[in-house]
Amino acid sequence: MKFWFKNWPAAAAIVLLIGNVFVWQTIDGAERGVLTAAFLDVGQGDAIYIEAPNGNQVLIDAGSGRQVLRALGQVMPFSDRSIDLMIATHPDADHIGGFPAVLERFVVGAVMEPGVSSDTAIYRAFRAAVAAEGAKVIAARRGMAIVLGRGAVLEILFPDRDPSGWETNTASIVARLTYGENEFLLTGDTPIKIEKYLLAFDRRALASDVLKAGHHGSDTSSDPSFLAAVRPAYAVISAGQNNRYGHPRETVLESLRRIGAEILRTDESGTIIFESDGIMLNWKG
Repeated sequence: MKFWFKNWPAAAAIVLLIGNVFVWQTIDGAERGVLTAAFLDVGQGDAIYIEAPNGNQVLIDAGSGRQVLRALGQVMPFSDRSIDLMIATHPDADHIGGFPAVLERFVVGAVMEPGVSSDTAIYRAFRAAVAAEGAKVIAARRGMAIVLGRGAVLEILFPDRDPSGWETNTASIVARLTYGENEFLLTGDTPIKIEKYLLAFDRRALASDVLKAGHHGSDTSSDPSFLAAVRPAYAVISAGQNNRYGHPRETVLESLRRIGAEILRTDESGTIIFESDGIMLNWKG
């Protein structure tokens, strides 16, 4: 795989190519011009699999352990043993704990992370697995556009600076996936203070059809003013059944109902798969 970088006005574009050839013929969704975004059921954690209309693949977070492999097996062909880009939104265990297993099973082209570290055994295992893979490591920064192919683009909205030394949730990567008329806002564990910062920065950049609700539906995220700006048709909450944190919080669910979002939960529906042809957006659980 190669990464191509272009300088756009105030932006860097990363173009994903697989062996210099797009693998259109191997993916059913690619043949139909469909983008897939699957919010994987990995228990109490986050993992999002994206397949662009040309077959390029991105994995955002990987839950806390090897259960991500089973979930990926539900959305990827059995013979597929490569992922083009992995994104670790931040170094908490329920987001990066499954990456060593992914790196053991799959050839990974590049890894993106925010640039904040964690003094934990899980984070050290993650960094060791990335180093052993030899994958290119990219620091996520606002203004980057990851060009997945055939009109699908993943824009980085946050962080907008080096977050070294920050609290890990505060440093979470926030990204917006766009394909035609459909948008997905992916927020990691972003807390309310960063939601409000993004609101003040560029409110118009937040509107999206699908919102991955921050921090598993915790009331540390999903401020009503932020939700009103995003105004999603669907809100996805990735949480484990009967988790000890009480996620999702009823206050968050009520805020989402108030803006008219359909609430989808991995603890209730399992893996939630969206398909978009650039106009119509459908989901199945």
